[in-house]
Amino acid sequence: MRFDGSLGADFPLPPSQPFTLAMAQEAGLGRRLLSRLTTAGLLRRPVRGVYLATELGDSLDLRVACLRLVAPEDCVVVDRHAGWLLGAEMVLAPGEHLELRPLSLFRPSGHGRLRNGISRSGERWLRDSDIIEVDGVRVTTALRTAWDLGRVRWPSEAISALDAMHRLGHYDVDEFLDGIDQFRGQRWVRTLRQIGPLADGRSESPGESVLRLRCLEAHFDVTPQDVVTRDSEFVARLDLGNERLLAGAEYDGVEWHDTTEQLEHDRRRRADVREEGWLIEPFTKDDLFTRTGNADVRIRRLHDAALRRRGHRIAG
Repeated sequence: MRFDGSLGADFPLPPSQPFTLAMAQEAGLGRRLLSRLTTAGLLRRPVRGVYLATELGDSLDLRVACLRLVAPEDCVVVDRHAGWLLGAEMVLAPGEHLELRPLSLFRPSGHGRLRNGISRSGERWLRDSDIIEVDGVRVTTALRTAWDLGRVRWPSEAISALDAMHRLGHYDVDEFLDGIDQFRGQRWVRTLRQIGPLADGRSESPGESVLRLRCLEAHFDVTPQDVVTRDSEFVARLDLGNERLLAGAEYDGVEWHDTTEQLEHDRRRRADVREEGWLIEPFTKDDLFTRTGNADVRIRRLHDAALRRRGHRIAG
């Protein structure tokens, strides 16, 4: 069986619908061929255990169809996959489209753990008001999902997820903050208390969210999507900026800051901003997410330099 550029008419399954490994094997498609098609970019694996033709793109209907194939009726989609299903795709872990993590499928308390090879499961205290149904798939509401995603060990993971959930605009932020106390005594609630008030839906990527957290930890107060103007005319929009100090930080993710054209655009844009008296420092994933990254040091240097320009005396 050969596929040149597309799945083609010979593909034994409907190319407009997702399918599981079991469905593929029943149709005569083995793991090796599926792997080849995935590597070639003709198939993708939106969630563990499910394949989908890449050319179909992405939509809420497709996400529901994928989860409907693997989520038992008595389970609730929670955490990262609930956020993904509701539209906040950035809550998934970096690179998860390449190495999928188990699905987050939990049962309400007293119903037992789901045991299979594709899910991370257990029991969870859920009220009826915490659950909605999306085309036959039970999923936690956006608000409950945000509370759950904030209760994790690492603050960087929490702020990335909460920023993405806030960005959906499906709940009132004050309601989110007021509801944090109900999780008193539960695991990692301290992270939720710490990060919840810092979450901001204006962040446009997980890297940007983590960079903002690093800035705030260094006492460098920054605003997401800060606009730089010249005589009331638009000059540029910065990922993170402090207008009082005329200093900003930007996250250069590979997707939007990798090609020659993108890099040249960044160079010209930042040159225009610097002409307006701004200090600008760009960061990459290696600065933020590797052991050798020195983002914290560079943020402090940027902040100190901006303060010195304003006549502040920096200790040490």
